[in-house]
Amino acid sequence: MDNDIYGHVNNVTYYSYFDTTINRYLIEVGGLDINNAPVVGYVVSSSCQFKSPVAYPDALDAGLRVLKIGNSSVTYELGLFKNGDAEPVALGQVVHVFVDREQNRAVAIPEGIREALERLLVF
Repeated sequence: MDNDIYGHVNNVTYYSYFDTTINRYLIEVGGLDINNAPVVGYVVSSSCQFKSPVAYPDALDAGLRVLKIGNSSVTYELGLFKNGDAEPVALGQVVHVFVDREQNRAVAIPEGIREALERLLVF
């Protein structure tokens, strides 16, 4: 996902960065098995505020925190930072609803994932 025709990373790519950041955390800390888990998180809402452009090969860091945990949903907030800068190049918000993979219905967040999410909860 190198630079687009305008010489910067295209805006839609930021959503991919958000998705990767969240899923990596859920896999590594929450124990999510993306291929076999009976309960998975579906994105039902997402937004991004673009603060400044980035271009490949800029190095990006991602910050992740949790704003709200419900019975079956979680609201994340993300920041993308260029080359260790203190000011974000983009701020995002993503809402996951956890669903039974077979039934495709909302269910309670699995305990291991809930515990991982609570570590990032902002008060």
